[in-house]
Amino acid sequence: MKETILVTGGAGFIGSHTAVELLDSGYSVVIVDNFSNSKPEVLDKIRQITGKDFKFYEEDLLNLDGISKIFDENKIDAVIHFAGLKAVGESVEKPVEYYHNNITGSLMLIKAMKKHGCKKIVFSSSATVYGVNNPVPFVEDMPTSATNPYGYTKVMIEQILRDVYVSDNEWSVSLLRYFNPIGAHKSGLIGEDPNGIPNNLLPYIGKVAVGQLPQLNVFGDDYDTPDGTGVRDYIHVCDLASGHLCALKYVLENKGVEAVNLGTGKGSSVLDVLHSFEKACGKELPYEIKPRRAGDIATCYANTDKAKRLFGWEAKHSLDEMTADGWNFIKNNF
Repeated sequence: MKETILVTGGAGFIGSHTAVELLDSGYSVVIVDNFSNSKPEVLDKIRQITGKDFKFYEEDLLNLDGISKIFDENKIDAVIHFAGLKAVGESVEKPVEYYHNNITGSLMLIKAMKKHGCKKIVFSSSATVYGVNNPVPFVEDMPTSATNPYGYTKVMIEQILRDVYVSDNEWSVSLLRYFNPIGAHKSGLIGEDPNGIPNNLLPYIGKVAVGQLPQLNVFGDDYDTPDGTGVRDYIHVCDLASGHLCALKYVLENKGVEAVNLGTGKGSSVLDVLHSFEKACGKELPYEIKPRRAGDIATCYANTDKAKRLFGWEAKHSLDEMTADGWNFIKNNF
């Protein structure tokens, strides 16, 4: 039997796809989620896709007793930590909630892990830690900073985990810096389905495509990019999930702290994504150019050499595959 992995935020977008990968690869999985930005029915869909069961706890990471109980009741070999609030704009409006939830929640998790001798963690970080002053492509040894409270929670949790390793070299930590996950599982059963108005591009385009929103707002068309709109490194969520398995195998076998980019190494503009999605759904979609958003940078994409070297991992899906899978999920679920 393979190791038992605790997945925090396992009912969420990336967490659910990673749980599928883990179960398909023979790992025993324990999921904890408080459904603050996810839906309980996702758990049944994970079971449906994999044909396998797993333990689930509805719990909040801020509740140390509740988290400790999970470790008491299960022999957890490693943790993949997704749980956290993640809307950039909301973090600017509610900084205290973001710092409390993301950082305190992570501290409670680390406390429970330490108490139970579980010292292996894959942390869901973000390319937002590269801030606005680094040149693209982003490389893991660049200095980190942020432009909003959400980003700073990622910077701080990375630092906390580095400090935990300095205090105890038995720890093994992988800090995965995601770029822009889109797409959905091929089955169309799970995908990105946020509560409320979407903050991310693809579900927003999807809601325009199914008529739930009147148009896509494109923030800025005067950036120094090929078409003037912001360029990002979009990665298929299933490629991202497979990256977590590679990171997990690495932390199970190696001690230390490694920050690793998970992206494609290529940038696509907002309009590239829109036009690719139009091909997928077979119709033109209305959009309107709006002023730039504060804190947005023109271009953001990864140098992916380290993931290839350390994990033997690279992204496989094209942008058209990402939008086709995204549309397949959206038309079946929105």
